[in-house]
Amino acid sequence: MASGDHYFSTAPESETNLRPITVRLAGQTYELTTANGIFSPERIDTGTRVLLDHVPSAPPGGQFLDLGCGWGPLALTLALESPHATVWAVDVNTRALDVVRLNAQKLGLTNVNPVTPDDVPDDVMFTTIWSNPPIRIGKDELHNILTRWLPRLEPGSDAWLVVQRNLGSDSLQRWIEATMPELKTTRQAISKGYRVLRSHRPARAAQE
Repeated sequence: MASGDHYFSTAPESETNLRPITVRLAGQTYELTTANGIFSPERIDTGTRVLLDHVPSAPPGGQFLDLGCGWGPLALTLALESPHATVWAVDVNTRALDVVRLNAQKLGLTNVNPVTPDDVPDDVMFTTIWSNPPIRIGKDELHNILTRWLPRLEPGSDAWLVVQRNLGSDSLQRWIEATMPELKTTRQAISKGYRVLRSHRPARAAQE
């Protein structure tokens, strides 16, 4: 990366250097593309792999959100598993969005929308959210992101987050519980120093 580049930069300053990557998603091996200036361009990072290994299969349809999509391993998995769903691949890094778009085209996926946060319509509610959130942007900004998106879960739906233990997974769980009590947040798995958190919005009580 250029000296001023971070994977959460809106527009990395370095020249784009596309590179091939071989990955296993949704039970199959694919040849995809990554680039410099985005998150974990060399491989599926450990946290994302832990999430993929422990999250249940995606619902058959609906509006899905990959929050902080990077080059797209979560969004592409969601789209492969649920071809009738609409997958919103959200990131502030426009280079990452370009790479997700390229990878979706390679896989023949037409149900992936790589967009910046402000390009998601305000009325879209999500059937599931999968995220390896950008912990290193700082606690305040992370909290702002989660309070923006987690309340948009549909009733009866789940958000799945993976967070490194030594970067505050337990305190983040407590914060979600205190800030969004309408969500039931539990620790679902522990692996390789990561925690997988599930935030569930209960279904509305049946109308009499």
